[in-house]
Amino acid sequence: MNQMLSSLDGTPASRLAFGTMQFGGRADAAASRAMFDACIEAGITHFDTAHVYTEGASETLLGQFVQDRRESLIVATKAAYTGGAGRANILASAETSRQRMQLDTLDVLYLHRFDPETPLTESFAALAELKDLGHIRQLGLSNFAAWQVVKAAHIAADFGLEIAVIQPMYNLVKRQAEVEILPMAHDLDILVAPYSPLGGGLLTGKYATGGTGRLSEDDRYAARYGQEVMHGAAAGLAALARDLGTHPATLAVAWAAAHPTRPTPIISARSLAQLEPSLAALNYQMTPQTYAAIAALSPTPPPATDRLEEQS
Repeated sequence: MNQMLSSLDGTPASRLAFGTMQFGGRADAAASRAMFDACIEAGITHFDTAHVYTEGASETLLGQFVQDRRESLIVATKAAYTGGAGRANILASAETSRQRMQLDTLDVLYLHRFDPETPLTESFAALAELKDLGHIRQLGLSNFAAWQVVKAAHIAADFGLEIAVIQPMYNLVKRQAEVEILPMAHDLDILVAPYSPLGGGLLTGKYATGGTGRLSEDDRYAARYGQEVMHGAAAGLAALARDLGTHPATLAVAWAAAHPTRPTPIISARSLAQLEPSLAALNYQMTPQTYAAIAALSPTPPPATDRLEEQS
């Protein structure tokens, strides 16, 4: 049973989280507010941002939106994507985030990525300092490999800390997390809140019909999702969605959430219309047959031992 996140008043984390990476960027203030309100109406209680998102606009807008219901929401942000995971950068980043969001306490502070140049002892000493000050409630790790999470958890324990949640990439065409990250987190009782359940929009099917988005606008995403097999899986998902009378984005998000370890996918969008199919995954009844049919659209990654003959 993975540990659960909860808000200041004990409200549990919702089955999906909402990521505000687009707030203040591709989504202006009005569009951002509309999406936030739709999430609240749908029962979302877990909101995710980062110090580097949209040069601070994401944190600023999210902070404004949560004020009138602060006690019942979980607000997570991330530090040290740039500048390294040293003490000074972590403390400065966390303080800037608190000020932008007008929050005394951050519910979750993630290390945004693994920093091979900084000892984890230094990073966790800083995080322990923040927790002792009451500036953060729980700790998370984003973009860490499984071995890095285990190492971090061991070092965190020396400071009386626990890793509450991790944030890997996971979707139908990015399934590496199934090999070690998901089972590791389940075994260590760490919640998994994977990002990009739609594969940068690939799994919505929009690119096959001439749509635009991250894959057409950002070279990083174009490279990340450029393999032909990935586009084939997206086409297969779109066809299955038509057969089932639903949206491929709904299937993609519901499939990621239906993994046996019960991760909490982070959905996102740049408009309310774009968000609605992902929110619909909250109520989609994923059958074992549909789950298997979706999984069959992309290659199952080999086991960590590479002994394919032992793969079930």
